[in-house]
Amino acid sequence: GQRLHLRDFNVGDYIQAVLDRNLAENISRVLYPNDNFFEGKELRLKQEYFVVAATLQDVIRRFKTSKRNSTGPLSFDTFPDKNAIQLNDTHPAMAIPELMRIFVDIEKLDWDTAWDITKRTFAYTNHTVLPEALERWPVELMESLLPRHLQIIYKINQMHLDHIASLFPKDVDRIRRMSLIEEDGGKRVNMAHLCIVGSHAVNGVAQIHSNIIKKEIFRDFAELETDKFQNKTNGITPRRWLLLCNPGLADLIAEAIGEDYVKDLSQLEKLKDLVEVEGFIRDVSKVKQDNKLKFAQYLETEYKVKINPSSMFDVHVKRIHEYKRQLLNCLHIITMYNRIKKNPAAPFVPRTVIIGGKAAPGYHMAKMIIKLITSVAEVVNNDPIVGDKLKVIFLENYRVSLAEKVIPATDLSEQISTAGTEASGTGNMKFMLNGALTIGTLDGANVEMAEEAGQENLFIFGMTVEEVAKMDSEGYDAMKYYKKLPELKQVADQIKSGFFSPKQPELFNDITNMLFNHDRFKVFADYESYVKCQ
Repeated sequence: GQRLHLRDFNVGDYIQAVLDRNLAENISRVLYPNDNFFEGKELRLKQEYFVVAATLQDVIRRFKTSKRNSTGPLSFDTFPDKNAIQLNDTHPAMAIPELMRIFVDIEKLDWDTAWDITKRTFAYTNHTVLPEALERWPVELMESLLPRHLQIIYKINQMHLDHIASLFPKDVDRIRRMSLIEEDGGKRVNMAHLCIVGSHAVNGVAQIHSNIIKKEIFRDFAELETDKFQNKTNGITPRRWLLLCNPGLADLIAEAIGEDYVKDLSQLEKLKDLVEVEGFIRDVSKVKQDNKLKFAQYLETEYKVKINPSSMFDVHVKRIHEYKRQLLNCLHIITMYNRIKKNPAAPFVPRTVIIGGKAAPGYHMAKMIIKLITSVAEVVNNDPIVGDKLKVIFLENYRVSLAEKVIPATDLSEQISTAGTEASGTGNMKFMLNGALTIGTLDGANVEMAEEAGQENLFIFGMTVEEVAKMDSEGYDAMKYYKKLPELKQVADQIKSGFFSPKQPELFNDITNMLFNHDRFKVFADYESYVKCQ
């Protein structure tokens, strides 16, 4: 096809650039690259319905085939025994009305029977509590694209709300809150509510996240059906994230405790007996050093970047998002820079700060955060006074294959989201499995990692979920921290004055304006705690 127009990419219209190649089949041509953000585009809804319709046709066909030899009329009573459909976030939520459509319109089941079978078939996993990420499709769009499905959703909602009204006859506000249809600011279908009502089980992906779901975002639903809500903490595969990416460490562990741990990771507990064994600790350290050397060589070969392999590798790799607070890391980098400049003779453990991750094409703030990191890197890496003490690397095109290289080489893993915003995270687990130390907030799976390993073995800092909530109710004032903390003031002034962008002094105004006036993720509030912990 025609070349993708780079101009379109630069204004963030990635999808249009791909579609302009007017290829025969555009529905499945391109994946929307947003993470934790809902765009509400017609093509996206078509894609979601397409995957659901194709999958359910397959499932129904297979079920009917298995029933071919049985006598008597076809019955769907055993359908949920043979099929469990896990809704991985709300993206496949249209499967609920689609299965109802198949049962009622095509297979001629009565509504109540169809609904009972449907509910027993579906379970829903929630992946985020960020309001901007929750799917809320305009009724108008659904009406024009999938009118029958909208009818079915309305009927499900009617049934659902009648039930609520029978339990809470005078509570009109509860009925409004729990409806599948949101009325304010244009009618929209709340897909999370549809998933909860249409499923027999709902789960979060870490203990703290599952608690937040029950106590906060889906509180009304949890009050109604407590047993429906569960926790299933996310996990990672030790095949990829230890054996494949870190064979040196995997072999060392096998020599110490046998090979069975590969299929039963709980056996790693046996390593506790070896913490005092000097030879073993020395071998573990050597594996880490080898991995660091290898990664340093990779950076030099592929990117012509030289780093000091004996420095501490401080690594923050994940998608670029305000809630993940790459900005907080950046403030710490500038703080270290200022300390070295102020007192070059003071003892300082040499560090290489490695930040990597992609920003969604239309996410302006995330792009600006990358620009700030690379601008800070430019200043820090070329300052002769700093020398080898501090280097800043932005890893471009971060992806799984690059994660497999950097994670085994990491000394310090950065897991620094504002408490209550990272549902689970899995990078945290990958780093820990590869022998990195963790600095992080009490968020997502960090909480369970700290319970498991002992809080004294992680570097925990910052506000708790409860403290964040208290600050929300009292009002967050960024200026208070700016006035109170001279080091923070210096850093903020440098960014604001164009110290890192002398040719464009206003370049980072959007960032400083956000940090001072509408920072939902309270970077300044955790700055002091973070820097002390570092």
